[in-house]
Amino acid sequence: MPSRRVVTGRSQEPRRRFAEELRLLRGARGESLRQVGERLGLDPSTFGKMESGESLGSPEIVEALDQHYGTPGLLLTLWELALADPSQFREQYRRYMVLEAEAVSLWHYAVSAPPGLLQTPGYAREALAAGGLRGEDLNQQVEARMGRRKLLEGDNAPPFRVILSEAVLRTRLCDTEEWRAQLEHLAQTSESPNIKLQVLPFSAGPHGLMNTAVKFLRQLDGTTVAYTENDVRGELIQESSRVEHLQRTYDAVRDLALSPAESHKFVTRMLEEAPCEPST
Repeated sequence: MPSRRVVTGRSQEPRRRFAEELRLLRGARGESLRQVGERLGLDPSTFGKMESGESLGSPEIVEALDQHYGTPGLLLTLWELALADPSQFREQYRRYMVLEAEAVSLWHYAVSAPPGLLQTPGYAREALAAGGLRGEDLNQQVEARMGRRKLLEGDNAPPFRVILSEAVLRTRLCDTEEWRAQLEHLAQTSESPNIKLQVLPFSAGPHGLMNTAVKFLRQLDGTTVAYTENDVRGELIQESSRVEHLQRTYDAVRDLALSPAESHKFVTRMLEEAPCEPST
C-alpha cells in the first residue's frame, strides 16, 4: 500500500494549523497586525496571540476574520477543530481560572460535589486523592483550591449564587469528621451576604442539567462566559448564543430549587443527620 502523500505540508495538529492559517492569510493580504486590528476595531495584540498559538480567540472574532479575509466558514471550522482537541481542555480550564478571578459575579450549578470555592481543606484533599493525586502534588492542589476561596471573602467579594443538587449533600466523605466540617461550612456560607445558596431536591425530577455542572462568570465589560463539566471533559464557552441557552436552562433549574431560606434549613437538617465520629 503506497504511503500517504502530504498535500500541503501544513500542520496536522488543529491548534497549530489554525494559527498557521491566520498567519498565511494575513501575509497574503500584506497587512500588519495593527492594520487588521484597526479594520476590525480590536486590539492588535489579540491577533498576535492567536497567530502565535497563545490564544484561540472567541467565535465572534474568528467570524469577523473569516469575513475580513473572504474565507466564509473556513477559519471558524479550524477554530472549532482546535477547540475540540483534547489537549486544549487543560488550557481552557486555565483560562477559566483567570476569568474567575476577574469576574464581577458568579453563578454555579453543582451536580455531585460542592464547588471548589466552597470546599473545605478536608473535602478537597479526599476528593483530589480519589482522582489519583498523591504526595506533594496533592498538597499543592489542595493549597491552590483553598486559595481560590479568598475570592468570596472581604467587602469587595463578588455576588455568588450556587445551586447544589441534593446529591452533593448525600455523597459523603469517608472521613465523617471532615464531612461534618464540610456541611457546617456550607451552612455558614449560605448566610453570607454575597452568597445565595439553593438546594435542588431529588423531588424536583428531571431537568436540563442533570449530568452537567455549569459555571457562569460575568465580566467587567458586561459579557458572560460559561464553563461546563461532566465526567470526562470540561469546556469553556464564550459564544453568546450558547451561553444564553445555558443561562435559560440554569434559570429553569433555579425555579425548581428550594429558596435560600429553605435551603439553609435543608443543609442544617443534613448536618443533624450526619454521623458523628465515635468518642474514644
